Amino acid sequence: MFDSPFDFLALLIAIVALAIARKALNQAASLRARLDQIQAASTAASPAPPPLAATPEFQQAPATASPSIAAEPMAEAAVLPADEAPRENGGETAAPPPLPPEDAGFEERLGTRWVVWIGGLALALGGFFMVRYSIEAGLLGPGVRVALGALFALALLGAGEWTRRIEHSSGIESLPVANIPAILTAAGTAVAFATVYAAYALYGFLAPASAFILLGLVALGTLAAALLHGPALAGLGVAAGFVTPLLVSSDTPDYWALYIYLAIVTAASFGLARIRLWRWLAVTTIVFALLWTAPCLPCGPSMIAPHLFHVIAGFILAALLVVSGFAFGPEAGTEQVELIPSGALAAYLLGATAIVLASHHADAAMTGFALLVIATIATAWRAPSAAGALGAAAILVFVVFAEWVVRSNPDLLVLPGGPIPGIGPAATDGSVSLHLVTAAIFAIGFGVTGFLAQRRFSAARLTTRWAAVATFTPLALLIALYARIAHLDRSIPFAILAVLLAAAFGAATEFLTRREERPAQSVGIALFATATLGALALALTFALEKGWLSIALALTSAGAAWISLRRPIPFLRALAAIMAGIVTLRIGYEPRIAGDAVGTTPIFNWLLWGYGVPAASFWVGSHLLRRRGDDAPLRAVEAAAILFTVLLAFLEIRHVLNGGDIYRIEPHLGEIALQVCTALAMAIGLERLRLRSGSIVHNVGAVLLTVFAGLATIFGLMLLETPILWPIDVGGPVLNLLLLGYALPALLALLLSYAVAGHRPAAYANTVAAFALVLALAYVSFEIRRLYHGPVISRGPTTGAEQYSYSIAWLLFGVLLLGIGMLANSQRARLASAAVIALTIAKAFLIDMSTLTGFYRALSFMCLGVVLVAIGWIYRRVLFRRQAPPQPIAQQGE
Repeated sequence: MFDSPFDFLALLIAIVALAIARKALNQAASLRARLDQIQAASTAASPAPPPLAATPEFQQAPATASPSIAAEPMAEAAVLPADEAPRENGGETAAPPPLPPEDAGFEERLGTRWVVWIGGLALALGGFFMVRYSIEAGLLGPGVRVALGALFALALLGAGEWTRRIEHSSGIESLPVANIPAILTAAGTAVAFATVYAAYALYGFLAPASAFILLGLVALGTLAAALLHGPALAGLGVAAGFVTPLLVSSDTPDYWALYIYLAIVTAASFGLARIRLWRWLAVTTIVFALLWTAPCLPCGPSMIAPHLFHVIAGFILAALLVVSGFAFGPEAGTEQVELIPSGALAAYLLGATAIVLASHHADAAMTGFALLVIATIATAWRAPSAAGALGAAAILVFVVFAEWVVRSNPDLLVLPGGPIPGIGPAATDGSVSLHLVTAAIFAIGFGVTGFLAQRRFSAARLTTRWAAVATFTPLALLIALYARIAHLDRSIPFAILAVLLAAAFGAATEFLTRREERPAQSVGIALFATATLGALALALTFALEKGWLSIALALTSAGAAWISLRRPIPFLRALAAIMAGIVTLRIGYEPRIAGDAVGTTPIFNWLLWGYGVPAASFWVGSHLLRRRGDDAPLRAVEAAAILFTVLLAFLEIRHVLNGGDIYRIEPHLGEIALQVCTALAMAIGLERLRLRSGSIVHNVGAVLLTVFAGLATIFGLMLLETPILWPIDVGGPVLNLLLLGYALPALLALLLSYAVAGHRPAAYANTVAAFALVLALAYVSFEIRRLYHGPVISRGPTTGAEQYSYSIAWLLFGVLLLGIGMLANSQRARLASAAVIALTIAKAFLIDMSTLTGFYRALSFMCLGVVLVAIGWIYRRVLFRRQAPPQPIAQQGE
């Protein structure tokens, strides 16, 4: 019966729509009758109105309500008493009070909304199915089909306009979600759009240019109709306007015609958004316009001009119609930064940036980009609502110049006019001179206007933005040009420029400080002062060697911390942390700071300056920041101070012991021993420091250093580099690597255990003490083996005398610990003594009994027995001595 599922679907939709429409009409008639009854009853029951003079509050009641009054909530009118409601016809007939609004129920939604939408869909499907049927049946030719489609579209448009006028004249308020005139008009525009496209794409009746013009006229007409029919039609119109170029293809595309057409569509959309104050329409238009920049970017140099026209035209239209408080834009609040105006300008700046990067910094692209940046500054100066685009402009300027630095070939700089076609990476690469001039314009433009804005505006959000771009942009451009032209080498001209820039920032700081201070200026003054320090740091970097950049940035961090004491601005504390983070990233890129020029002199080399000065700067900065509280920036600077101190010590150790090669992969016993000792010493210092500061960073740092020392001892000193397993030359009899690798760490671990006693959990302190005991016992054992085997203690058999020496040494060591525990009244030392003696007993029964023979076996057990008896006597007579109970007094007379 049905040729395809679409026919059945169309019939089903039609039947459902007819049934729903019939039910909706019946319900509407019933509701109208009930409303007439309620109105008649209310009119009959109302009392006679008092004279107007008796109601002074409403002496001049308006005859008709204005549109603004009609838009007020109905609940406000409902609270008036019945006798104070407005009268008509001279007070003879009282109008009933308005009914409170009620939420639409299921039945109302079904009859007043869903029916309308289904009906509009049915109309559109009916038109499409009719065309399909005529094609399949061969009833109508292509020309007749197109003509009928156009007539059907005109009929729908006419029906939409007729129903709009009927509803307007009858006073019936249309539902915003089910506006019948708007739906009919939308269906008509959709059919018109499909008809024009079918005439072009399916039948070839229209040339590409004609189809393009007609489709554009349909889109513009849809936007114009949206003034009368609401936002849904506006969305359809803007989508159709920007999609039209995709539907019309040509072998020889004309980009000028395309972008002129897009400019017209953009102007219409922005104008409609301005008239109706539809923010969503402005945002949608900007997104579509920005997307139309991307497909054409890979084109050749001859297409740069049309692309620039597209973004410049859009920027101008956005400035005129979207930016609040500028030209024809909406009204704006006093010094209020708004998202949509700022985002509109930033979006077109992003498009210009994409053109510059895609064209390899062609002169035309750079010129257009510079014009838009200058226009952004001027617009934000005139309209504060667009000040949010200043940050985007400054960042995009830096992106353009940073990309120019990264992708450029330094050899091209010898050519005065830039790259030559056929030689450089691209024939359109912009000249160096143009980039220098553009950078100077940007630096002066942002810097001067940012300084003057501190007196022009009073809101802190504005002065801060202007000061931020005024300080960031010149410094960022100076760094980029230095990297491109001087190749990060020593450059006195750039150092002079940095000094001049520092002088300018310093003069601005002094001028703003001496003038009458306002609260909004404090952040700006702080930014200019910080920029002064940054420029001086750059001057030092440019004038000296490469590694001074890290030093300069670290000093800038301390300077920002010092300025934050004089002007307690949260941003300055964050700036100190940011500088510390940048320096940390810098050493991650090149740990040697100065590269191959680090030097081979022990201690006094580039590591000392590259790590020592930043470490001292961060310690000073953290001390200054702590005066005003404990927060995230302070903790970041404290962490940087600890990190640089640790790295300074560790890298200097590597440098000294490896002949200046800090990248050597395999460490040795001496290096690991020094690192363990250094970590333990720093942990002791941080434990003492954290008791005074209460800093969580000092707390965590001490724990991490202790853990590192423990892991390095286990895997380094006891496994990978232990001299008992590997042929390692430990040196002389006493002053050797054993003393450095085991005795000194044992002493430091013992001191650390006492430093944490009472301030950390007992288990933590006892673990560190056990760590010290193991190291000390290892030193005693290794030293005895050194006496028997020489410098390489891993070679040769173990004799009976050596085994006996171990037992005697361990016993003496245990007795020594016991004596220390008794004299110092230290239970921990006595328990350590017990552990060592227990180990000696185990050795005697497990090893000595089987390996020793004759005299040494007997002597070993005899000495062990004497010592154990002596220890028991000492415990009974000294430590746990019990007093004898007193004798009872004899009774008298006995």
